Amino acid sequence: MTAVESRPAGVTGATPAQHRPFGARVGAFVALTKPRIIELLLITTVPVMFLAERGVPNLLLVLKVVLGGYLSAGGANALNMYIDRDIDAVMSRTERRPIVTGMVSPREALVFGVALGVLSTVWLGVLVNWLSSALALGALLFYVFVYTLGLKRRTAQNIVWGGIAGCMPVFVGWAAVTNTVSWSALVLFLVIFFWTPPHYWPLSMKVREDYARAGVPMLPVIKGNLAVAKQIVAYSWVMVAVSLLLWPLADTSWLYPAAAVVLGAAWLKEAHALYARAKAGVVGAKLKEMRLFHWSITYLTLLFVVIAVDPFVK
Repeated sequence: MTAVESRPAGVTGATPAQHRPFGARVGAFVALTKPRIIELLLITTVPVMFLAERGVPNLLLVLKVVLGGYLSAGGANALNMYIDRDIDAVMSRTERRPIVTGMVSPREALVFGVALGVLSTVWLGVLVNWLSSALALGALLFYVFVYTLGLKRRTAQNIVWGGIAGCMPVFVGWAAVTNTVSWSALVLFLVIFFWTPPHYWPLSMKVREDYARAGVPMLPVIKGNLAVAKQIVAYSWVMVAVSLLLWPLADTSWLYPAAAVVLGAAWLKEAHALYARAKAGVVGAKLKEMRLFHWSITYLTLLFVVIAVDPFVK
């Protein structure tokens, strides 16, 4: 029996000091920043800087933006874990998070998250520019106050509007290079906005019982698999269509639209296949909802790699 299982639902534990060695504590604070999620931040921020520069941006600037972005997103994620510690304790996929296990206390997580937010704001403002700093701070505040506190436990559309915070890195990257925000950056913002629901909904289909147990009204909990699959298909078509707008607005080479069409077609094939399985009443492992989840990460990675490479083709 784990420490989590021995506690009443929603109650975090307290790991004795002798069982919290320094190395484990450091690892726990790193875990608060959700570093794997921040990989997506880097995938979207750095290629946009190449597009904005129309070539290789200042590498020191890239390093400053990446570190500042990590600190900002890490602060938001730490505050998210502080707020959601009650539901994290009753969900199987989150029951080993640092606050739940007691490796980090709620107060420590709160202070850590606020400190990272302040540090990232100052870092980006002083070393990059204040526009990128304000955009990053806006993303942090939106994620914490609008998504985590306002939407997550109240509406099945939580991930749709909450995903706005995850779209902001493209604005940060563009602003870091140009000190402006352009129509091209807005298109990429919208690509990630329409990508987020069909990216996350397959995962929430997989762990639907977890969310139901925690009382979080994710769409699969409220509507069921078929309704979710329909929305996944709808958002997928809009995402692919929006992705093609970058071609005329950013005056890209032939490479970007060709890649966007091929990658988009592969995405739509997976989305429609998931819908067909859901319509046929397939459940459990045979639904294969995680195929689309994993492909969605590959899709976004490859699309943004092409965005970084395209300026060198034309």
